[in-house]
Amino acid sequence: MKTELQMTFETLRIDRPHDRVMRVTLHRPENSNAINTQMGRDLVAFFEQFALSSHDQRVIVLSGAGEKAFCAGGDLKERKGMTDAQWLFQHAIFERMVRALVDCPVPLIGAINGAAYGGGCEIAATCDFLYAAEHARFALTEVTLGIMPGGGGTQTLPRAVGERRAKELILSGLPFSARDAQRWGLVNEVVPAAELSERVLQIALRIARNAPISVRQAKQAIHRGLQMSLADGLAFEIEAYNRMVPTQDRLEGVLAFNEKRAPDFRGV
Repeated sequence: MKTELQMTFETLRIDRPHDRVMRVTLHRPENSNAINTQMGRDLVAFFEQFALSSHDQRVIVLSGAGEKAFCAGGDLKERKGMTDAQWLFQHAIFERMVRALVDCPVPLIGAINGAAYGGGCEIAATCDFLYAAEHARFALTEVTLGIMPGGGGTQTLPRAVGERRAKELILSGLPFSARDAQRWGLVNEVVPAAELSERVLQIALRIARNAPISVRQAKQAIHRGLQMSLADGLAFEIEAYNRMVPTQDRLEGVLAFNEKRAPDFRGV
């Protein structure tokens, strides 16, 4: 039974720039889109909806409100005076949030429109890939606050930039530019701020036109395979591949190629 997709949240703005593309905007502009407990809950609630169904969405874009910040990290004003128990309770929500982002079966593209610090950098790193505005900056500053990255940063950043670069950035807390992030492998493309939304939508629409089962299976094969030996990864890839053989989309793709027309993929 198909369930209704929840679209209204206190700290998120959800819109559809295209029928098959959904955009999620972190929306606490007065706080540089910092993550408070409610934003953590909202991100969990939104992304866990896709665990059982794609809801006919083929791509999700994640960005922040305004031009100053993608996400400034955890809301330290809310955290001021928290007891150990309160801190750990909040962090459990953030841990579930990270898992919901990482496990999203639909391709997730980050449109990094400004500063991505601390937890904001960690949220960005959970995306499948990132495009960033020229003025965007990144940092994992947790060690300067007496903590350490706890939203996946010690795992996602090394996978993107390598162990030695990740150690340098995490242990120092140094900020780095969008160009550095691109050069090191965290960001795929850097564009002028005024062009970011349109550039991300271009790639999102290109992905959305492809066979959705194929895209989801390929995403999973890449992500899971990197955590396996090559032999196990190859075996996993074939299991993912075999899922497409009995689909109507496979038949449609071959037929459209031979008829010299664009395919009409239905996700079946």
